[in-house]
Amino acid sequence: MIERLVTGSILNDYKKGKVIILLGPRQVGKTTLLEKLKEGNKNVLSINCDDRDDARLLEGKSSAELRQLLSPYDLVAVDEAQRVENIGLTIKMIGDLKLKAQVVVTGSSSLDMSSKINEPATGRTIEYQLFPFSLPELAKNHGERNEQNLLESRMIYGLYPEVVNEPQDAKRTLINLADKYLYKDLFSFKGIRKPELVENLVRALALQVGNEVSYNELSDTLGVDKTTVENYIGLLEKCFVVFRLGSFSRNKRDEIKKGKKIYFYDNGIRNAVIRNFAPLDLRNDTGALWENLMVSERFKHNSYSMNYANIYFWRTHSRKEIDLVEERDGLLSTYEFKWKPSKKASIPKDFSESYPNSSFTVITPDNLWPFLESPL
Repeated sequence: MIERLVTGSILNDYKKGKVIILLGPRQVGKTTLLEKLKEGNKNVLSINCDDRDDARLLEGKSSAELRQLLSPYDLVAVDEAQRVENIGLTIKMIGDLKLKAQVVVTGSSSLDMSSKINEPATGRTIEYQLFPFSLPELAKNHGERNEQNLLESRMIYGLYPEVVNEPQDAKRTLINLADKYLYKDLFSFKGIRKPELVENLVRALALQVGNEVSYNELSDTLGVDKTTVENYIGLLEKCFVVFRLGSFSRNKRDEIKKGKKIYFYDNGIRNAVIRNFAPLDLRNDTGALWENLMVSERFKHNSYSMNYANIYFWRTHSRKEIDLVEERDGLLSTYEFKWKPSKKASIPKDFSESYPNSSFTVITPDNLWPFLESPL
């Protein structure tokens, strides 16, 4: 099994008196990781809430009933917890019990799950997120040289576990994920009235990866108001389909202050949405794929490393730009992503003069590993 980077952090949080919650999109390996976390524990209660009988063990229970159910165990593993009615209240009560049992809960990134857990259980939980495989996770298992040789494939087909483990079926797997799972949580959410609008919006975003996104332009393209576009993008973020980067600005005269770029968590899903799995030499979006891969990898890296950095892009009205600006503890690190090492890049003079203590690095396939695995 490919070891997930977040495993050690989760184990370090055992026995702190809090419920550990593992959230993430469907099909990224949450159940597999939960099985890994059970290893070495003999006294385990496993509750799979896809089974209605299991889900009912937690529904409508009093604190006394939950104590009776859970206290005999050292580890309680609850999978697919979003199936449990009022799961947030249940987790709150479990957290208040201060049991000797360590409770670990997994759930999909459904909006219902997030709201039910986070609001009533505040202060009683430790939350982690799990994403598709990261390149360092695969390099640790397969070796950096092997992953280096597979970079083109990763850029096209992405890093979902089933795609990595069964590459011969990658296209079929990704089309299935995009068609059947990508919007499943979103479409079950009560606020979504036009599923076809979501699909058209995601397709429009897929075609704009690496570019600054205009909500006004999307509004015109889709025939809906700007507020609806912004709300739907927010929902897509909560379901781990896409994530936004804001523009970096310290109110310098020429800097764009309210811009947004939108990236996909996984290249394969992005390509499945637009139905394009062509090799790189037949594409005109290779630079955008490389940028999406690197930004999403940095996002995973920061999440798993608990690196509480802010990440942005930077651009001026005169069209000078930097792909990624990372701000951590007052220090600025900037990055430009170039698929072809022969393409030269340098930090824009406007930026270096305004922020003289910032670093600048061009990330290419020749030097990606220090960027992906940098110690924090």
